[in-house]
Amino acid sequence: MKNYFKYAWSLMLLGALGCSDFGNTNVSPNGSAVPLTSALLTNSLASGGYAGATGTGVTSGLYCQYFSQTLYTDASRYSLQDVNWGDLSGIIYDLQNIININSDPSTAAYAALNGSNNNQIAVARILKAHRFSVLTDRYGDMPYSEALKGKPNPKFDTQQSIYTDLFKELKEAVAQFDNLPPAINGDILFNGDISRWKKYANSLRLILALRISKADPTKGSQEFNDVITNLGTNGGVLTTSADDITLTYPGNATEFYNPWFGFGADQNVSATVANFLNTNTDDRRFGFGNVVAPSTNLVGMPYGYKRDDALNWTSQPANKDHSLILNNAYRDKASTLTILTAADVLLARAEAAVPVAKGGLGWTSEDYAAMYANGIMESWKHWNQYGTGTNYNAYMTKPVVDLASSTSTIAEKIATQRWISFYPNGDQGWAEWRRTGFPVLAPAPQPANLSGLIPVRFIYFTGEYGLNPDNIKAAVALLDNGDTQESHVWWDK
Repeated sequence: MKNYFKYAWSLMLLGALGCSDFGNTNVSPNGSAVPLTSALLTNSLASGGYAGATGTGVTSGLYCQYFSQTLYTDASRYSLQDVNWGDLSGIIYDLQNIININSDPSTAAYAALNGSNNNQIAVARILKAHRFSVLTDRYGDMPYSEALKGKPNPKFDTQQSIYTDLFKELKEAVAQFDNLPPAINGDILFNGDISRWKKYANSLRLILALRISKADPTKGSQEFNDVITNLGTNGGVLTTSADDITLTYPGNATEFYNPWFGFGADQNVSATVANFLNTNTDDRRFGFGNVVAPSTNLVGMPYGYKRDDALNWTSQPANKDHSLILNNAYRDKASTLTILTAADVLLARAEAAVPVAKGGLGWTSEDYAAMYANGIMESWKHWNQYGTGTNYNAYMTKPVVDLASSTSTIAEKIATQRWISFYPNGDQGWAEWRRTGFPVLAPAPQPANLSGLIPVRFIYFTGEYGLNPDNIKAAVALLDNGDTQESHVWWDK
């Protein structure tokens, strides 16, 4: 793995990488005229965006109350975040470049030195779909079909049409793999293991299908069942923690530190998460943040305080060990980054299988209770907390966890466990909270926005109004509350 990072960084010094806007590249006059696809792939995988481990992903984590701020508290109080899509669009263009270079007859043979053309294209399509899903979930309608074609004024596609194409891309990518040598150079995630790439694509497709359950249940059910009914032939999905999609960083070069390493004391585990885990003796708390002995609990930061109140809270002796995001073992330079887990998939299957008579979707006939229990178990295993299973078994009897308990509905229990499972990926946690409304979150007590409501969308980057005025105005006209944090994206009904 470390050799892959070292090799890829050397190639990047020679090749041309995508810039931070759609449809353009910067080409070094001293470098190769054709970017090295292996370097582009490594750069994309190492960025941390798939795991929400970016500044924008942390903002999403603040909105779903995974995290809370102790010093600069504006984002957790919903001040307007004027964020462009540059943190992902550069990577998206790199992935499009991989597709272009492998598809162009004049460069395909050169690209094939790094793996078969089909295999490289399939990988890029999967990663590109994942990136675009995160972007559209943040903003809603956005440039998609014309975004990577050098057009100065790309149209904004509807989120519904984007999702339809994402499903197509993921399904076609799985079918495109040809299993031909050589291995895919630059693949620091799976080392060219195509079977794992297929599970990645199918699992992501399940997650996205469930996300549109309220906006388009017919399409969602169709896509979900197309994966489930073909598990024997499509390559399968993540089923145990051994399948979890993770990336371990070498930590020996600034460019390749685990991205969570860069988040300091201002970003803490929120009291919302900490209180749930502590109260219910959920051992995943030992991975979610630093627990300082002799205490066995997280010290969660209250959510949404103004700066002075936050500083006052952290200055109290009882709060001196307030918990940073992730246990130190998961936030070191050379730590492992989680992208998607079997727990995420199993809990999605649980939700989809709950019968209509019990308030569920009734999309499949799978055993929802077994999927639910296995999903939580695999999540505990992912965080290395399962052990002999004794504490897990006790946890499953907690009223807010036990499906047979009348403390809350089955839907709320499953949604809450999905919210926990996705931690610390704020992009996924925020998306699921918006879709389900669970767990029930109280807005920041000292909000910086006029509505006082938790944001359900990122506003469009203000610079876009000057760059692409007609198309952005047309997109804004379709939003229920205009270009605001209170407008809902298409699937958020």
